[in-house]
Amino acid sequence: MNSTVKTYFDAFNAGDVEAMLACLSDDVAHHVNEGQIRVGKEKFAAFCAHMNRCYRENLTDIVIFEAEHGARAAAEFIVNGTYLETDEGLPEAHGQTYRLPAGSFFDLRDGKISRVTT
Repeated sequence: MNSTVKTYFDAFNAGDVEAMLACLSDDVAHHVNEGQIRVGKEKFAAFCAHMNRCYRENLTDIVIFEAEHGARAAAEFIVNGTYLETDEGLPEAHGQTYRLPAGSFFDLRDGKISRVTT
């Protein structure tokens, strides 16, 4: 199992954005499920701030796969969440809860995550 990816997920579940950022390369490419690509830690941090304002999420049943001698990894997990604040373009938030399967793909370089695709 890739320790950088495990540390990243542990930080996510702890709500520790700084620890997540420490796992990323400065030029990280963040491919989010809306199809946009955000490049750099600053944009990743802004995305996290938005998500943490609108959603509270915890990941369970995490399985991490590693390939290409640690240069790539993937993870499958369950997202357990609560919709806290209305997100633009979505229905009004009323504390709705959700549970859904998800996955992420990673490129790793020099012990850091250089690409996250969710």
